[in-house]
Amino acid sequence: MNLKLDTLAPTQIYHLMTQTVVPRPIAWALTESSEQEYNLAPFSYFTPVSSNPPLLMLSVGKKPSGEIKDTTRNSLETGKLVIHIASASSAEAITATAATLDHGESEVTANNIELVEFDGFSLPRVKECAVAFGCTLYEVKEVGEVPQSLIFAQVEAVYISEDVIDKDSERLKIDALALDPLSRLGGGEYATLSNVFSVARPK
Repeated sequence: MNLKLDTLAPTQIYHLMTQTVVPRPIAWALTESSEQEYNLAPFSYFTPVSSNPPLLMLSVGKKPSGEIKDTTRNSLETGKLVIHIASASSAEAITATAATLDHGESEVTANNIELVEFDGFSLPRVKECAVAFGCTLYEVKEVGEVPQSLIFAQVEAVYISEDVIDKDSERLKIDALALDPLSRLGGGEYATLSNVFSVARPK
């Protein structure tokens, strides 16, 4: 099958891309609203883009009303966000926080998600997540006819649970199977890691 994207509707292109660019990591992003409530939402258009400066990027669409989503608004207003790497055990909570709420309503409160202090950063982190990046807003770019907000977040602090650190490695090494990151596929499908293997790179 060969497809020409100029013959497809945006929704068809979305479904094509999300079913073929797989698996995708999920950014579970926490921000603080002006009402001093915490917003928590998942995004699978997400990737690291630079290590100097250390930047993460997430692509955020609009609410059904056409308004920008709270993650974008809060990031612009406060300049801070915490991006978590959630494990498979958080799948139901992650899916629940994808629901559209009115600005100022908290997914954290609605879903009884426990937050804890993030040492060295001004916002808290989700307790159940083994990895959290404390970030400051670097830049927001708008792309597309119905603009997506590309949020570039600069990592300032990192939390890593001792439970996912490989104690036998001489340098910092994350045990991917212990982290058990939840990955996004197409539709309502997710995937988990079942095997890790290495292939030597050419010299």
